[in-house]
This record gives sequence, structure tokens and C-alpha cells, in this order.
Amino acid sequence: MITLSDLCGELRNYFTTAHVFGNFTVTDGRIDIENIVPEGSLQTGQFFRIVGSIFNDGIYKYPATELVDETFNGAIWTMAVPADVIRLLDDINTWDAKYADALDKPYTSESFGGYSYSIKGKFADETAGADAWKKQFASRLNRWRKIRA
Repeated sequence: MITLSDLCGELRNYFTTAHVFGNFTVTDGRIDIENIVPEGSLQTGQFFRIVGSIFNDGIYKYPATELVDETFNGAIWTMAVPADVIRLLDDINTWDAKYADALDKPYTSESFGGYSYSIKGKFADETAGADAWKKQFASRLNRWRKIRA
């Protein structure tokens, strides 16, 4: 499964609206960032990225409740991920699930009576099975790609 972190990393685009640097504490699986992000609290369902944490680096939906308790010095990036990017991620994961076996095993082999042969499958020429989605969705990915993160 491709995550939003995977997708944003590939795009070099985290759709950031603000970066807040400082010391942060996660208690009981939650990080209190309501009063420190610019212009008030994050909206319920809005994505944010934690950077610089030992246990919690990644992208979460606010309010995140599954974090590992810790105190860290790092950054919180507030994000405004377009609905089209979320649909793209869903499409990638649907495609990936449909072709998972073919991507993992791009050749079909058979042997009998001392004779064996292999037939190249649809995805045998892809750069790498795990990264085939990048090639398959290149034209849609390019719309959101940044030259630098």
C-alpha cells in the first residue's frame, strides 16, 4: 500500500501551508498543536506532517490519536492536500492491489520432463515491481510534482 507520505515524497510536494518549529510533546497518543499553528487550530481532518521526531515522523490527519508519547525538537508542517491528490492516491492503491501478484512475479515459469521455460508478463519491463506505480501514473503525478521539496 502506498501512503500519503510515500506519494508526497515522490512528488517532493507536501502541500505545506506553514512550518512551525519548536519543542513538541506527545501525551496519551496526542500532540497539542492547536495553539501554536499560525492562524489558530488545524481543521478536523486536515493533514499535518511531523518532522524531527524519533517515533512519529510522518503525515497524520488532525486530530491524530495514535502517536507514540515523546518530547522532541522538530517541526509541524500544516498541509492543504488537494482532493485530486487523495483521489490519485486511492487510484494508485486500487491499481497496485489489482496488479500486486503480477508486479511481484513478472515472469511465468513452467517446467516438466527436464524442460523449462519462462514467459515475460505484462510488468516484466517495469523498472521495479514496488515502484511500477510511479511509471503507470507518471502523467498524473507530474501535475503535482515539484522540482525541489
